[in-house]
Amino acid sequence: MDNLFTEIDNAAKYTVAPLAVRMRPRALDEIVGQESVVGKGSWLKNAIENDQLSSVILFGPAGTGKTSLAHVIAASTKAVFVEVSAVGGTVADLRREIDAAEKRLTLSGLHTTLFIDEIHRFNRSQQDALLHAVEDGIVVMVGATTENPFFEVNSALISRSRIVELKSLSDDDIALLLNNALEDERGLAGKYRLDDEAAQALVVLAGGDGRVALTTLELAAELATPATGKKKMCITADAIRKATPHRSLPYDKNKDVHYDVISAFIKSMRGSDPDAALYYLARMIEGGEDPKFIARRIFILAAEDIGNADPQALLIAQAAFKSAEVIGYPECRIILAQAVTYMALAPKSNAALNGINAAQAEVRKGPARKIPDYLRDRHRPGSEEYGSYLYPHSYPSGWVDQRYLPEGLEKGCFYQAGERGWEAYRHEATAKDRPQAD
Repeated sequence: MDNLFTEIDNAAKYTVAPLAVRMRPRALDEIVGQESVVGKGSWLKNAIENDQLSSVILFGPAGTGKTSLAHVIAASTKAVFVEVSAVGGTVADLRREIDAAEKRLTLSGLHTTLFIDEIHRFNRSQQDALLHAVEDGIVVMVGATTENPFFEVNSALISRSRIVELKSLSDDDIALLLNNALEDERGLAGKYRLDDEAAQALVVLAGGDGRVALTTLELAAELATPATGKKKMCITADAIRKATPHRSLPYDKNKDVHYDVISAFIKSMRGSDPDAALYYLARMIEGGEDPKFIARRIFILAAEDIGNADPQALLIAQAAFKSAEVIGYPECRIILAQAVTYMALAPKSNAALNGINAAQAEVRKGPARKIPDYLRDRHRPGSEEYGSYLYPHSYPSGWVDQRYLPEGLEKGCFYQAGERGWEAYRHEATAKDRPQAD
């Protein structure tokens, strides 16, 4: 039970809390961005204002306001608010809070809102421990996660909750957040100002992450140019750069951003955009991605999307993979970059991919077709009855008109040469009338 000493202790902690914590919104109208989530007419806004919230999972990138929204829910509803972190929480912690919530509900009719930060970090048994409490209405669960809940949260728990997705903050949202922090008494209380270059640098560095924006602002304020007279202290772009010497974009090698970046990387090479391909390559390198993983993706693309339009692409990809194996970072990044730009600029064909797909489909679903006798192996008794095989090198053009496909399949049923690069030459050649057998 809180008392006077608890309030004094909490107030003391608040004064030394980070700027991002001190600037947490206290009501829905103080939340910056997320209009689709908490704007007029939204389900969440109506549920909070009418105190009719059901279990919800807040899903979105870091710094978009998930924890802040949970605290607004705590301040805006009549339920007892309890917070458990999935980082250090255990099944015993959950059961203790659920038992306490059940007693509150039974003895005094008080409902409990259970906030679980980083809910994706709970294992299956921990998530299962929540099921009956959520289903029976003992607690209203508010979970927060940066990971896609459909992959990281039990389907049974998802079916009992509403998924609300928060988006990265826009540049305008970040600018508003910074202005509020500069002027608000809870923040920097009007003692500082940002010059235009510094403000732009902060917005860019934040990358849609409100927590990063406020943390960087607080660090830069410590490096602000001292003021003279009654002027505000100036936070410059140089102070911003010193406060954040290295920008780190989100990149988790096992999570959603990883798959988004590699998908964009492959599609940029396929789409013949070397600038975009280099950008996503840099995102992976800066994120610490294994160079062999990157090289494998290049290797696959060389055959899948370039193929015989430029057979050299496969050799370039092989060299890039070998460099990743034997050289590693930082030098192999140059070879990866060369391979990436080569793939992006190369003529494209997926004829080989389409051909093998069609051939496999025929083998799996078609009839058992008989191999022409004259193509069969001759090292067996009775092979003299197989008929004559026409040896192409015995003919002036190195080619002879002869059926190789089983009966029922015709030329062009699987492989159709493209009209670009080296394959275009073959396309033209196969389109001409072939010389006939003697």
